[in-house]
Formats: sequence, structure tokens, C-alpha cells
Amino acid sequence: MKTNKTKIALVNTPLLEGVAHHPLFPPLGLAYMAAVLEQNDFEVKIFDCPVCEIDHEKLKAELDSFQPTMVGIGSMTPTIESALKSARVAKEVCPDAKVLMGGPHATFADKQILTDEKAVDIIVRGEGEETILELAKQSPELHKVSDVKGITFRKDNQIIQAPGRPFIQNLDALPRPAYKYLPVEKYRITGRKLLPIMSSRGCPFQCSFCVASQMFGARFRARSPKNVLDELEWLRDEYGAEGIAFQDDTLTFDRKRAMEICDGIIERKINLPWGCGTRADMVTKEVLAKMSKAHCNETCFGVESGCQRIRDSLKKKVTTEQCENAIKWAKEAGMFVTVSVILGYPGETKETLQETLDFVRRVEPDDVWLCHATPYPGTELRALVESNGWKMSEDWKLYNTMNPIFEDPLLPAKEIAQMRKNFYNKFYSPRYILRQAVKGYLKGNLYSKIMARTAINYNLWRAKASV
Repeated sequence: MKTNKTKIALVNTPLLEGVAHHPLFPPLGLAYMAAVLEQNDFEVKIFDCPVCEIDHEKLKAELDSFQPTMVGIGSMTPTIESALKSARVAKEVCPDAKVLMGGPHATFADKQILTDEKAVDIIVRGEGEETILELAKQSPELHKVSDVKGITFRKDNQIIQAPGRPFIQNLDALPRPAYKYLPVEKYRITGRKLLPIMSSRGCPFQCSFCVASQMFGARFRARSPKNVLDELEWLRDEYGAEGIAFQDDTLTFDRKRAMEICDGIIERKINLPWGCGTRADMVTKEVLAKMSKAHCNETCFGVESGCQRIRDSLKKKVTTEQCENAIKWAKEAGMFVTVSVILGYPGETKETLQETLDFVRRVEPDDVWLCHATPYPGTELRALVESNGWKMSEDWKLYNTMNPIFEDPLLPAKEIAQMRKNFYNKFYSPRYILRQAVKGYLKGNLYSKIMARTAINYNLWRAKASV
């Protein structure tokens, strides 16, 4: 059916060979963009290339057929090469369309991208719903692009960085993610449909390896418990969700609110298993027990190191005792517990690294992510590596936490990689399998599997609602 509505295409970029990526999880950020645009009477299509097995040639054909006036492309660091190729494809078949790029990598490498890639017209920095809507309302002319906050653009052969856009304060006012534009039936883990929800944004913490507080602000902004509970029911009833992954940076930052959500899940009988990530200093034994009663069966703690000195360097601001207690309490509540640690942060020694591995063995989590310290654009870690003058890879495909990225002359990367490999070989032992069988976990843990994959994409699970 023909329509006179302005057309907007949103692209989750195709997979490139050799890039670690998990294709089975809905792109929540694009779904929010689509919902806001649809609410304002734009015609929207989301091209989720990984799950739909769309390569760049097929994407070219799809965009040629749709002929949008604006194309928004998401960018994580490991997938930036594919995102840039998608921009070139879009410009080739839709030469008059404005090509936008957003996401964490584009936010912090905005000037570099606009300098190097002429196919990209505008960078949307940080939280993107209001920005893309304002740009769409000006489309296709964009006569007043200089008035739009939160973007970086070219003007008279200069690259202009507009002032930042204030963060959305009333998250309840946002429409629900527009999953109608996604092949929801394809998002399955171990045969079950796992769907995401983000109940809050913003991170008051300033960890040196992370950009969450820059992407979404240093102030915790939360949706009301009722709004969250209504969406949980909607995900179950409208889209057949069989499990939920909370995408909040710190779900339990407001413990009273977290308890209210749990009480609502119990009272409304929203009998869906769910998982989340949070901080060891943001839980209590009572909170974890209530979460478990509300069907939370998996949680992840970023302990980052077993050495307090290294943890302090990371600006994590949690103690070893807090980490030990949180893990113990979660296990006592019957949850599957994952911990994440960072190996090789500047200042790390072979001894502190061993201290971390010994700590993980002692607390005996159900799963562990041993992440190489990865200097993503925008992080304090990257500035530190640069100031030290250390050799650092510019091959963005390797920025997935599984590869050493820089060379610390005091702790060779190959030693870190070998210690990591040796740990995994011993951790996932016959004893581990027996322990998990006794607990009943061999059937698989949805949240841990999906979060382990999204961790590969960018800075553990940051920046989830950008273009």
C-alpha cells in the first residue's frame, strides 16, 4: 500500500566474518527509536541484519526497495567496520537520504568518523530517541540542523559538535519498544524466547573502563514499578516471552523500587524467569531473597578484580567483603551467579592477576567472564593507555573483551592470555559439570548466555538504547 509518510530505516548492521557477535537478541535501542518515530507518524522499518541473515548486498537491495529519506545505523566498537560499510551501501542506493550513525563507538569517535567516512552525514551522540525524532521532523532538508542538540555534523567543511542533549527525565513517557518491526519468533536461546526490558537508565558510578555514565548520564533515572510491570505482562501476553533479561546497568540501585517491582511480579503472577546485572554493594540478603521469590534465577556481579588495589584503580568502589557476601547471598537464594572480572588493567602484575583468579575459585560462581582490559573510545582506560605510550591495536574487530588490545611492558599480553586459558581449562572441569548437574543448571541459563554474548559487543552490556 502506498503511503505519503516520511520513511525512516533503522539498521542493525550485518555480521562480518571474524567478528564476535550474538545475533539472537532484539536490538532494544532500535526498537525504542522505531516506537518514538511511529508515534509521530513516520513510516519505519528495522533491518535486523544478523538475525535475518542479511549481508551488505541484501541490505543494499532492501534499502533500494524501501527508499527511505533517513537511515539510522547503530555502532558498537567491534561492528563499526560493518556499520561504516552499511553507511556506504545506504548512500549508494539512497543518495539523497541522510545517513545517521549512533551508539557508543560513534558517540566517542564522532569527529574521526565524519572525517574519514563521507557516507555518514550526522552522528547522534548518547541517548537518541529525542534526537532522531527532531532530525526526522526536519527531514529531508534539515535546514535547521544547527539547532539540534546531541549531534555532530559537517558544515562548510568543518565538523561541528552541537551541545549535548539533556537526558530524558520521564522514562514512563516513552512508548514501549516497537517489536512489531522485528522477527520476534527468531530471538530464542536454547529454544526459549528471551526478551529484554530496560527499567532504568543512568549510572552514578564512574568506573574507568566504562562509558555508561557518559552515554546515559550520571544520574539514575527510573521508570515507575507499575510501568515496568505493565511492560512485563505485555511482553508475556503480546509477544510470548518465556524469559526476561533486565538490561539496567544497576537494577537494584534503588532497592525500595526493586523490591516493589518484585512484589508486583509476585502479586500479578508474572511467572517468567528473569536475570539481571547489578553491583555487589547495591544488594542485601533480603533484596536477593525477594528477587528469587519473584523468579529471578540469574544475576551477574562485576567484581572486576580479586585485588583491592586494582579494583580501586578501576574506580569500582566495592570491597572484597561486599563481593563475597553478594555472591554468597545470591547462591543461598538459589540463583545462578555469574561474575565478571577484568584482566590486565594498567598496574596489574602477575601476582595481582593470580589473586583475582584465586578469588574466583574461592567464591565458586556458576559462571565467570574473564575479560581482557579493553580501552574502548571514551573510556578513562583508553586515555591512560595513550598517555603511557603503549602499543595499542586499532583493529576494532578485536575489541570484544576476549583479546589483548594493548601491550603493558611490565605484564606481557601473552602471559595474561595464557593464565586466562589455564584458568578456564581448570574451572570448567568434570567437578564443575557435576556441581551444575546437582544444582539442575545443565539445562542452560538464558540470561548468562545472552549477556555473555552482548558483553562481547561493547563494554560488558553498556549503551543499550542508542541508535
